[in-house]
Amino acid sequence: MTAVAASADDLARAFDADFARPVAARAAASEDVLAIRIGGEPYALVRNELAGLFADKPVTPLPGGAPGLLGISGFRGALIPVYDLRALLGGGGGAAAPRWLVTAAGAPVALAFDRLDALLRVPREAIAARAVATTGHAPRVVRTAGEARPLLDVPSIVDAIRALARRQP
Repeated sequence: MTAVAASADDLARAFDADFARPVAARAAASEDVLAIRIGGEPYALVRNELAGLFADKPVTPLPGGAPGLLGISGFRGALIPVYDLRALLGGGGGAAAPRWLVTAAGAPVALAFDRLDALLRVPREAIAARAVATTGHAPRVVRTAGEARPLLDVPSIVDAIRALARRQP
């Protein structure tokens, strides 16, 4: 197994293990976030808005489809659509298929992104409203290690996907 694959497996296990811990065991004054990159730009996702994290999962392309739809993939016995976060944020599709996928909590949809930097526990004070929102899907920012990352709102992204799906013939 390569070092990258081992690292991906370790991060996925840590992500899943954290869901197994009782909510009371998590620090009330903190928030768990995934520090990610989309098209080389730093972003973050709130862990509680996600159901799973996957690396190198095969995605089967579909003909036609909504903007940003990469295809479908199997997750825990169900086929669900996979959308490219870069395209949904207005950046167009990438040249290479994104390596990482997260499934949304409470919605049968997966979101693809290029790179996972870390799973972080940050103090709630590190999260603030953005002075100027460049995308409607990132109304907040999280400060991590001297870097400000737009904090993507997964429910807002899921709502936008549903709106796109309703407009498709």
